[in-house]
Amino acid sequence: MGLKKSRSFCTLGTKFIGAIDGTHVRASVRLKDQTKYIGRKGYATQNRMVVCDFNMCFTFVWAGWEGSAHDTRIFNEALRRPELLFPHPTGDKYYVVDAGYPNTKGYLAPYKGQTIRYHIPEFQRGQSSAMRAPRGPKETFNYHHSSLRNIIERTFGVWKARWALLRDMHVNYTYEHQVSIVITSMAIHNFVKKCGMFDEAFNTTQQESYNPRSTSDELHEEVPSTNRTDNDGMYMAAIRDVIAQDIMESRRRT
Repeated sequence: MGLKKSRSFCTLGTKFIGAIDGTHVRASVRLKDQTKYIGRKGYATQNRMVVCDFNMCFTFVWAGWEGSAHDTRIFNEALRRPELLFPHPTGDKYYVVDAGYPNTKGYLAPYKGQTIRYHIPEFQRGQSSAMRAPRGPKETFNYHHSSLRNIIERTFGVWKARWALLRDMHVNYTYEHQVSIVITSMAIHNFVKKCGMFDEAFNTTQQESYNPRSTSDELHEEVPSTNRTDNDGMYMAAIRDVIAQDIMESRRRT
């Protein structure tokens, strides 16, 4: 599961350029400010929107949002503010995103539905292989999509494991310094990865048995996407259907 199985998904005429997700880091803030920083985690955090490529490098981060801010709200703001220099997909390229984000042109989300499984752990439950196997084209697509999007979970896992400071920000750091620490630690993460030297943390993530603690099993409150048209959604929904059918056809031939 994970990277090896997701490679077959990348060969089906798709043009993925990375994955997008939000992640939380503990924050130390003044008592009177804590309410807006406490979200579903139950303690004060800063939330950030992150983009990574398939080399496990961060290509964009917008840090500093309060922990109660929803991922989709941050996403919408990032897309509409040119001064952030967000790396928008061009042509027919797109990012893979979790179910909390809109399925719209340039951003490929999984199929949603109470009876449709998405996260890999959901496919690992069941007493028999038949019960664990994806059912139909939508679940089959979701299984491969989740395996591919797992790259950002792996990247988060390496980054957070390396920096104990991210798990316990010192109260003497101002919030602005805490935001800078997050961004700097991500830059060092990229430097280590791009140097090509042996690194135990990155090496561990390449093991088939590696299973990072997912940050995406949490519920997302959906926020309407801004500056997007119905045609954008229909376009990406059609792309998703084509990929789902291609996967099913590929499975029948093998």
